[in-house]
Amino acid sequence: MSASEAPPAAAAARASGERVWTVLELLRWTTEHFSAQGIDSARLDAECLLAHALDVERLRLYIDFDKPVNDAERGSFRELVRRRARERVPVSQLVGRKEFWSLPLRVTRDVLTPRPETETLVQVALDLLAGAARPARVLDVGTGSGAIALAIARECPDCAITATDISQEALIVAQENAEELGMTQRIRFLEGNLLEPVCGEQFDLIVSNPPYLALSERSELPPELAHEPERALFGGPDGLDALVGLVAQAGPRLAPGGAVACELAPGQAERVAELCRAAGLERVSVHRDLAARARVVSARRALERGDA
Repeated sequence: MSASEAPPAAAAARASGERVWTVLELLRWTTEHFSAQGIDSARLDAECLLAHALDVERLRLYIDFDKPVNDAERGSFRELVRRRARERVPVSQLVGRKEFWSLPLRVTRDVLTPRPETETLVQVALDLLAGAARPARVLDVGTGSGAIALAIARECPDCAITATDISQEALIVAQENAEELGMTQRIRFLEGNLLEPVCGEQFDLIVSNPPYLALSERSELPPELAHEPERALFGGPDGLDALVGLVAQAGPRLAPGGAVACELAPGQAERVAELCRAAGLERVSVHRDLAARARVVSARRALERGDA
């Protein structure tokens, strides 16, 4: 863009002879820079980081596209860009937020960043709850930021929800998200591994997005994952450790007719479906995400004789 083509606000600022960066110029430069660094979502990342540095909504960037950005604002933005490009810190951690199921959630290094494919698990959970004859008891295993539990709580306000995690730090984040969303009275948070914190209890639905990445694939993973908690990502050599444990423990924790639904890697779906059948669960189903990849396996405990 030449000086004669500059938007009015920028042209006026340049009359002093100093270089002035506008919102649009910063977006263009940063998008090119991120693309050169191999970041797929270059434009979106640039928008999110600049909006955060300017403390505005993303839409405002295009309303005020010709607005000059002052030195202090550019300094804050420059540091965000540096950490995104050089250190590959996820945008969600740089801005401290991620939207999931239209819920604004706080995100830190202590929790996984909620991902779009996990919304498939939420939808499966809601479908499984649709036929519940009474307020359902729901258990979210490995809640992390609380994304799944909070999404279900939003859609099913009469559910009694319990959320567990092995990480105390993650539970703090989940509880803060529940507080910000006004749901602290609707979700019980418990610390412990898998279903150990709810020994002796039964639930109408158990959901989980457990660690399911294989350690053998570590070198092939995006560099951004190095900034997320390992024990929330990796499920042993083949990624199945947590899934095997969850399916094995789920049966006794399910009420008759209750269901379990787990997120997993596409290549694990048939193996987990077999584990469910071997555990005596019925109506085993594989559900696909919006990219048509196997993403969730669900199954039910049989009704007891005489139940409708």
